[in-house]
Amino acid sequence: MISTEEQFDRIIAVCRDIFAKKLHDYSAAWRIMRPSSVTDQLFIKANRIRSIEIKGEARIDEGIRSELIGIVNYSIIGLIQLELGFADEADMDAREALKRYDHYMDITKKLMIAKNHDYDEAWRNMRSSSYVDLILMKLYRTKQIEDNQNQTLISEGIDANYMDMINYAIFGLIKIDFEKSAN
Repeated sequence: MISTEEQFDRIIAVCRDIFAKKLHDYSAAWRIMRPSSVTDQLFIKANRIRSIEIKGEARIDEGIRSELIGIVNYSIIGLIQLELGFADEADMDAREALKRYDHYMDITKKLMIAKNHDYDEAWRNMRSSSYVDLILMKLYRTKQIEDNQNQTLISEGIDANYMDMINYAIFGLIKIDFEKSAN
């Protein structure tokens, strides 16, 4: 079996490729999104996954995998927006957007490696539906932090929640892509 780190890198490559292709098609139009809009976009994607899991069917021709990729990429967008703030137009070229994408994905991967060490790969024994529930919980926390003008008393900030969402989504993608190929 290939290592978690290798699986993670393969999933990152897929997510980054889609991000780059969408940059080509739409430029960095997402730069106009305020943080609360990014959070709401993430909520829509996570909620759709949960709905598909509960109902057992999807009526739109995009499944859980594409929504998890969307969660990864919108969480990266969220991290970029937290750093730079929103803009009035698409003010970032593809090269700069991908540089920032790689920067935040590198930080997020390092977080995964540290947590994965401490938790001893417990995520592998979790149900895939739990990843979505945890992402939704992180989104509700993020909404609350936003409602509190980004002030917390003891909790991690929005950036930590975005990175956790990325990692949970990637764990879900690893289960989809690598368990499917193992069978």
